Amino acid sequence: MGKIIVAGIGPGSKDDITPAVLKAVGEADVVVGYKYYFQFVEPFVKDRCECIDTGMKHERERAEQAFQLAEQGKTVVVISSGDAGIYGMTPLIYEMQRERNSNVVVESLPGISAFQKAASLLGAPVGHDFCVISLSDLMTPWEMIELRIKAAAVGDFVTAVYNPKSDGRYWQLYRLHEIFLQERAANTPVGYVRQAGRAEQEVTLTTLGEFDPEAVDMFTVVLIGNSQSYLWNDKMITPRGYYREAHEGDEKKGQLIMMESFRTIEGELKHKDYPLDHKWALLHAIHTTADFDMEDLLHTDDGAVVTLFNKVKNGELPYIITDVTMVTSGIRKGALQRLGVEVKCYLSDPRVATMASEKGITRTQAGIRLAVEEHPDALFAFGNAPTALMELCDLIRKGKAHPAGIIAAPVGFVHVKESKHMVKPFKDIPKIIVEGRKGGSNLAATLCNAILTFDDAAQLKPGRDL
Repeated sequence: MGKIIVAGIGPGSKDDITPAVLKAVGEADVVVGYKYYFQFVEPFVKDRCECIDTGMKHERERAEQAFQLAEQGKTVVVISSGDAGIYGMTPLIYEMQRERNSNVVVESLPGISAFQKAASLLGAPVGHDFCVISLSDLMTPWEMIELRIKAAAVGDFVTAVYNPKSDGRYWQLYRLHEIFLQERAANTPVGYVRQAGRAEQEVTLTTLGEFDPEAVDMFTVVLIGNSQSYLWNDKMITPRGYYREAHEGDEKKGQLIMMESFRTIEGELKHKDYPLDHKWALLHAIHTTADFDMEDLLHTDDGAVVTLFNKVKNGELPYIITDVTMVTSGIRKGALQRLGVEVKCYLSDPRVATMASEKGITRTQAGIRLAVEEHPDALFAFGNAPTALMELCDLIRKGKAHPAGIIAAPVGFVHVKESKHMVKPFKDIPKIIVEGRKGGSNLAATLCNAILTFDDAAQLKPGRDL
């Protein structure tokens, strides 16, 4: 009884054929395969080796010929491009061995898959969890393929795409692109390689937003990065985490937990294309509340977070005024000291009770009046009292207050929505608003923290002042 060796010959270059495969081809009595691939192994076959080549879509015939010859006592090498076990002949050979109840010995020799070769040319795009999806629906219904695409996109897998297009399949790659844009940011790195390892090889780097399916054909492998992938020095890199771990030894446990929480939140956001400063505030809001409704409720004026951060950094914003002491308590003391910012709440000022009694207003209103007298250009953060926010709006309209910014996150059922609507017309004041009834001191404080730590946003590295 003979033997069948199923061998992956790599993506198309003799330099990418493993020594084990070359040895097997050199010792074979018969080599069976798709005719296009013989050009890569012909120099290595021995004299008198029979080469049986067939066209595309004749996989069963090839397998049957291999068994017939092996059952005659011959050593047969069945070749597949890439790795024969990945969309190749190996599964078919084993299925046929089972069907025939054959005693032929079957061996499988791995090869370099096209996605591996493409990845090496692109840099290091598969440094973390990845999957491979074929868009060919010859063997798999499109409905199942689409489910797999959605799972890969939602699961944040680096995704290699085989058989992206053909003459008859022109729209499937467009649909994959559409699905990924629903789950990944438009700046997610994408690389694709045409004819990897062959003379016609073409390597392209782009982003998910700029990716053009029309630039791809059936000889192309597409690689889509995950949320951690980035482009650098004309390479696509997906970090495994070793570098991060090596440089995080001095970080406190609390910060490491917060960093992991932010990564988790980012991965579960419905939308991926938020401006960095809005996303940074949003991540803080969701982390504090565990409430993904914040994605719909949190409003930031364009550039509000970065504008306020730059004012703090440049020494132009030395004071934060809060409506209640609970907001003050939640703002990180380390960040305030590092940046030279002072937080003040006037609620416990002895003058507040007197003013409130004499004017017939709430104590928080009185506190804001006093704050505006002393610090009319501070950042004002509201996490409790809608009347205090309404008071500030009135003072702005009278020209007595000129806030550097406003965080509007009062909570409750009476005048809460109205107070937030009242602040919106002040177009020249950077604002962060938690829409509707939701809010709270914890939210107002964490939004202050988002401003104070915006220089950590690009690295998604919160919590250094914990």
